Amino acid sequence: MSAWVLPDHIADVLPLEARLIEDLRRELLDTARSYGYELVIPPLVEHIESLLTGSGEDLDLQTFKLIDQLSGRMLGIRADTTQQTARIDAHLLNRQGVSRLCYCGPVLHTRPQQAGSSREPLQFGAELYGCNHLAADTEIVLLALDILQATGITHQQPLVLDLADARIVPALLEQAPDCAVNVHHLQQALITKNAEALSAASRTLPAAVQAALQALPSLYGSSNVLEQARHTLPALPAITQALDELGALSAQVHEVCPDVRIQFDLADSLGYSYYSGMRFAIYVQSSCSALVRGGRYDEVGAAFGRTRPAVGFGLDVKALAAHTAPRPLRAAIRAPWHPSAAWQQAVHALRQSGQTVLVTLPGQEHVPDAFLCDRTLVENNGQWLLQKTA
Repeated sequence: MSAWVLPDHIADVLPLEARLIEDLRRELLDTARSYGYELVIPPLVEHIESLLTGSGEDLDLQTFKLIDQLSGRMLGIRADTTQQTARIDAHLLNRQGVSRLCYCGPVLHTRPQQAGSSREPLQFGAELYGCNHLAADTEIVLLALDILQATGITHQQPLVLDLADARIVPALLEQAPDCAVNVHHLQQALITKNAEALSAASRTLPAAVQAALQALPSLYGSSNVLEQARHTLPALPAITQALDELGALSAQVHEVCPDVRIQFDLADSLGYSYYSGMRFAIYVQSSCSALVRGGRYDEVGAAFGRTRPAVGFGLDVKALAAHTAPRPLRAAIRAPWHPSAAWQQAVHALRQSGQTVLVTLPGQEHVPDAFLCDRTLVENNGQWLLQKTA
């Protein structure tokens, strides 16, 4: 195998795309800061117990593992940053009130999460700890929408907000505690809306529970889905509360973002198993893959000895860049190399003033594609002046 061949679903990021990704990263962090979110930078590697605490089998399977040469303990390369941020909130910050944290850094997956996706996403996320009120859920969803709007992606096509709730399926399964059921197979059948697989996965359950589960894939669409769900699903307290909160959340988001199309998918259980309440995903109409996924996960902090209400979201900046229009080339000044001190001083002064100056070295006239050299530094009677490039 050639030395330059990379592993499957791992790729280099070349200059034009790298500049776009970096621009997006700064825009995301600036937007989060405008909401009061503080940046944290967790380590890429941790003890495996810490990384997987409070998570499920899906995150375990996504995590690369290795042996620490210093301690002999098992380490993991993070596949998701949520547990790390929960650990920081619980143990290092230990605040009594609300804590708003954000992050942006690489994660590594053993397998791509979706067909064609990278195994090395650049994960941006925002997490709000310490408030279980609907206002916190609304803030997180609005932040996610504002972040996408800040990137300019909404200028190309409208956004679609999908709402779901992680309490519905567990509430149904609690009605049959003595029945053996493979929850993983059940969730996969719900995600793919495969009626045959769903029937097989729920065949050991009572008829009423089985009927409710088989109805979930059809509970998909606009606001009338909630009313339909009230008539279709059993009136269990957890389900009633979930439907009420989804309705209130959608109403508040619609007031602020009337151009965002809001729909409900009560069978959606895609993502990590730590979600404990409201879940959401944001799409652009041209893509079947979500740009943003998030929700409420109140139980993650308990694994670190401190139960805290929590809600947040994450996205892959690389995937976001693929849906973002290319940015204009950065204006630059072309400066043919010259040995004089006056030339050196002129170039230094331009760079200090914030200009981009590309020095063309002797015998090298090529200008990188990432820059638009619209001016040239030329000598005129011993002075170095800027001249518009023809």
